[in-house]
Amino acid sequence: MSGTAPLLRAEGLSVAFPGGKDWLRAAEDVSFALAPGETLALVGESGSGKSATAMAVARLHGPEVRVTGRLAWTTREGAEVDLATLRGEPLRRLRGRDIAVVFQDPGSALDPVFPVGDQIAETLRHLNGATRRAAAEGAVALLERVGIPDPARRAGEYPHQLSGGMRQRAVIALALAGQPRLLIADEPTTALDVTIQAQIVELLQDLQARDGMAMIFVSHDLGLVAGLAHRIAVLYAGQVVEQGPAAAVLSAPRHPYTRALLDCVPELENEGAPPPRGIPGRMPSPLRPVPHCRFADRCALAAPACREAPVPMLEVAPDRASRCLRWAEVA
Repeated sequence: MSGTAPLLRAEGLSVAFPGGKDWLRAAEDVSFALAPGETLALVGESGSGKSATAMAVARLHGPEVRVTGRLAWTTREGAEVDLATLRGEPLRRLRGRDIAVVFQDPGSALDPVFPVGDQIAETLRHLNGATRRAAAEGAVALLERVGIPDPARRAGEYPHQLSGGMRQRAVIALALAGQPRLLIADEPTTALDVTIQAQIVELLQDLQARDGMAMIFVSHDLGLVAGLAHRIAVLYAGQVVEQGPAAAVLSAPRHPYTRALLDCVPELENEGAPPPRGIPGRMPSPLRPVPHCRFADRCALAAPACREAPVPMLEVAPDRASRCLRWAEVA
């Protein structure tokens, strides 16, 4: 998809939350491009900044959160707007229609006091101006589309009457109501068992192939995104530390943190494989980011130069970059 014009470009995106006397820097200087129909996986440990970045794209942070940088979005008419500066009605028209979000906890994403079909129908009425009857029929059609059996009956049920997997499918149906061009999936399989996780990932792949929508998929699991993502951006302590085509990043990582994340993935099909290894140490505080390589204190390859100054993103191959001075030595 390298020849396709980007649907979205994030340029120097930073997100900071109030942290008492200082700001908690959740994401700093994050840049990436996303083409129509492409999946970008944002991967990293909890606290790495991946969800903060994704929610900034959807403009879901509150007014107390400081978001800077540029989010260049190509509209359906071919014009370019900066999502970071949109306000009022232009932002409301875009959110839900062009950009939709699937949250990681379907239990909190759905209102417990209304049937799931009513919630989807209300969204269809709000976004598309559908009549009550058309919205009700559309809700059933969306539930069927996401693979919920007996969708007409399930549309009348409340969230607590559905299994975790079906609740997540209902949340995906809700997100699809506006026929979005970009779907942001924020760790949508975290609360599900492994079998249901695979089903949800397969569903998202099928929906993307059918509709041609782009997707930002947030996960801590490189194994999970291996068959889903076209591109991967690995985040650590708020910074992108490696970025490139998924197959290249997974087969030949060029940052020690990416290598460490891969070592955390168990090789279930290889009985003689070594057990997964944890990553020693802990991430630096986002309230006091270190003024050099943020992974240095946990890195076996760290050299004195790694602690002398901030490390920029370095081009290590065509369409690949790493924030590591010793990227060529990563095995």
